[in-house]
Formats: sequence, structure tokens, C-alpha cells
Amino acid sequence: MNLLALSINKNITKTKISELLNIKLNKGIENGYYGYNENLHIVLVPFDVLTIIANDKKTIFDVLKTLDIVIKDEDNITQDYIIRIDDKLPTAFLITNEEIVLKETSVLNFNIISLSIAQSVGLEKYEKKLDTIFTKSRNIIESTYKFISISRGHLMEFAKHLVLTRHDMVGNLLLLDKPNILWDNEEAEHLYNSLTKVLELHDRHEIALSKLSQIQEDVMLVMDIINHKRSEFLEWIIIVLIAVEIVMGFIEMLS
Repeated sequence: MNLLALSINKNITKTKISELLNIKLNKGIENGYYGYNENLHIVLVPFDVLTIIANDKKTIFDVLKTLDIVIKDEDNITQDYIIRIDDKLPTAFLITNEEIVLKETSVLNFNIISLSIAQSVGLEKYEKKLDTIFTKSRNIIESTYKFISISRGHLMEFAKHLVLTRHDMVGNLLLLDKPNILWDNEEAEHLYNSLTKVLELHDRHEIALSKLSQIQEDVMLVMDIINHKRSEFLEWIIIVLIAVEIVMGFIEMLS
């Protein structure tokens, strides 16, 4: 079986997916939705990642065509995996970097696998976004020392953007807490934990949050520098005004 998870940059709802594919979508894990038939299993998560599991790639591409989703390298982030069923497997599952082997198929297992890989795609989306933000932050810092004017309003807007990005990462990707359904299912919890470990989700999440914190510190530093320069400028204005007043006083005394 083949799995494809991709970020979607168009507005597509569970209702539209259900109508176009003629599949009923049910409430799944962590506010996601899933549906399936004899040919495919599909999962839509709240952070705009769609995961499709099918027996062959042609079915996946047919689904994308039906949903009018075109994969473009510069726009979409995708991750794929091979899922294999082996009823002779001594354990419930086996995960490697190349494939996921299950002893038996189950809707819950497919939903957990889809969620984990969707989180990896969503995280990669934020990682790329952070690279752009990091470059912008560096340009702001360099412009400060090149005496290029930077408005405090522009910096405040940038800082707000950082805070919202951090909030979205923590709130949308749902990586800080295990899905509620796992608390009562030890085998499902083990599958989810194994996937997050192989995909390095928590490590990547911590690195991304650390980068955000560093950028926020840089922005606060630039704000302090700008405030200091403004205070220094006002001090010079006061000094000049006092000097002008003294000169005017001398002129009056001499006249």
C-alpha cells in the first residue's frame, strides 16, 4: 500500500471531499476527519494536510485529480511511505525509514499513521516558514547597524507575526500532548510514539520553537537599539535647544 501526505494551499473542506469522492467523512483523531472505502483511506487534519492511503499510486493521483489538487514542488510539501501488511509479523507493527509494516489492517492504525505523517508534513511547512523569517530577522539586524531607518511599527508587526507563528505551531500541530484516544489503547499509543520517534517530531518541534525564541530575542534587541537611538537623538535636540537659548541670551546682553 502507498501513503501520501501533502500540505494543501487551497480551501478544501470535508464536505467537498465527501461529495467529490463519494465517501462519508467521520470525526477522527484530534479534530481531524477520516473516510474510507475498498480502494482508499483518507484523512484531513485541521492544519491543512491531507493524507491518502491506497493500494497503488494511480488511485492516489486519481483522488488528487478529482479534488483538483496539483502538486507543485514550490507550493506543496509532501511525504510518502510504503505500508505493508504481514500477518506473520511477530509484533503488532514494525517501522523503518522506508516502510511501515502492520500485522493487520485497522481503521485506528491507519488514522494514527496518517496523523503522525501529517504532523511531520505540517512541521516541515513551519520549518520552511521559519527559514524565511530567520533571513528577514537577519536583514533587520544588519540594517540596524547600517543606519537604515526601521520603524517601530514595522518591528511590532514582525514581532506579532512571530508570536502568532509560535501559537499556531503549538496549537495546530498538537505535538505537546498525545491524542486522547491513545490513553485507553496501549498498542495504539505504542504505534504513535514509535512513529513520532522515527519521524523525530518532538526534536524537530523543539528546534523550531528554539529558533522562534532566538528570533524574538533578536527583535527585542533591535527594539532596544532603536529606542536608545531615539532617546539619544532627543537628548541632542535638547542640548542644541539649550545651546541656542544661551547664544540668544548672549546676543541680547551684547545688544
